[in-house]
Amino acid sequence: MPKRIPIAELDEIVAIVAEFPSGASIDDVFGANDNTLPRRTLQRRLALLVNRNRLMRRGRGPATRYLLPAPKIENQTQIGKLARQGHPPTVETYVPISDESRSIRDAIRQPRHKRQPVGYKRSFLDAYRPNETFYLPPNVRARLLELGKSTNGDVPAGTHARRILNRLLIDLSWNSSRLEGNTYSLLETERLLELGEAAAGKDARDAQMILNHKSAIEMLVEYSDDTGFNRFTILNLHALLSQNLLPDASACGRLRRISVGIGGTVFHPLDIPQLVEECFQQILDTAGAISDPFEQSFFVMVHMPYLQPFEDVNKRVSRLAANLPFIRRNLSPLSFVDVPERAYVDAILAVYELNRPELLRDVYVWAYGRSCARYSAVRQSLGEPDPFRLRYREAIGRTVAEVVRNNMDKTTANAHIEKRATEELPQSDQARFNEVVATELTTLHEGNIARYRLRPSEYRGWHDNWA
Repeated sequence: MPKRIPIAELDEIVAIVAEFPSGASIDDVFGANDNTLPRRTLQRRLALLVNRNRLMRRGRGPATRYLLPAPKIENQTQIGKLARQGHPPTVETYVPISDESRSIRDAIRQPRHKRQPVGYKRSFLDAYRPNETFYLPPNVRARLLELGKSTNGDVPAGTHARRILNRLLIDLSWNSSRLEGNTYSLLETERLLELGEAAAGKDARDAQMILNHKSAIEMLVEYSDDTGFNRFTILNLHALLSQNLLPDASACGRLRRISVGIGGTVFHPLDIPQLVEECFQQILDTAGAISDPFEQSFFVMVHMPYLQPFEDVNKRVSRLAANLPFIRRNLSPLSFVDVPERAYVDAILAVYELNRPELLRDVYVWAYGRSCARYSAVRQSLGEPDPFRLRYREAIGRTVAEVVRNNMDKTTANAHIEKRATEELPQSDQARFNEVVATELTTLHEGNIARYRLRPSEYRGWHDNWA
């Protein structure tokens, strides 16, 4: 029988992490623990605590930090209680979801030992019939179509994407990478893509991941007449996204021939290469036969990661492939703006372990609405204002104005935004604050500077330096 880990041992590690509000490295925990646990054992204990949702992990490689999860507020009566306990009254950043999706989320958030190990079920794929089975209801598809329509009219495929390409490259590269745990900020991503300057102190893999996204997006837009749900497109998409990131370089753009495991889940992907090949082709054939662009896009986001056809980088392939119907039909692209990493991970786990796409559907629909707003393609209201932006309206506006009035470039601005976030916001809201301020800066123009009480001369002086 496996050795039982003492609860007190895990509690001690959690208590040590709690002493580092900005996050503890493994060296911090190792030192504070008086080296009573071997380093490799400590690594396993930290991974176990993350899997049990007692700790959160942020960053990659040497930049990895462990933090306590932010307390969740289910109702207003908890605010006072949490405040008395010394916790900031914050709400977990999530997307609006249905009661059905909430039940699914709760199920896959149980500790791993309480979740039933499962393997790949081909019946989930076999049960889907193009243009008969629909994961997205008719009213949802109709609403997304209204949101996504561009003003281009009858023009060649990819025209809309080409017109917004500079913005799309930054948004989609950063957001898709962010969902993989990439530590680059939005401004650092912009500087990397526009000037080729990697951020100091960041893992080289993070820069490579972002640059790979840029190349892959450019391929989808440049070859929009030839791309589709076919082997050429998906295999080359994987090759570009995985370049210089896989231990075996020959695995780039090739279906896997080995077994793979996925951390943090009880799901075990298909092992047999021949069946991987068959299911991969079935996914392409099925997707190609779907007539509705949104159903087509969402189908790929469900089934491509579930199959895990490649050794790694499967979710990245699915997120970019989900944009194929939009680029070809000149609809607003899906760039995953504002999507919380935890919401996306929960949704993918629900597909892996339960074959339930409803939570991913809610994330997808909300994300597409946000992306449409980003590209000024919305023809109806998105509903309630973003509560985060409303809550920190003054801090956001003040920080934007400070960057402009002090004529900061992107590197200086990024450091200033992080400093303001650390000084004024609870730790759980700082990353989102950095993103929101960076977004406001990248969309600033002479037609909207008045909301920050900026003069045209201040804006022009700053913009010359910023560009």
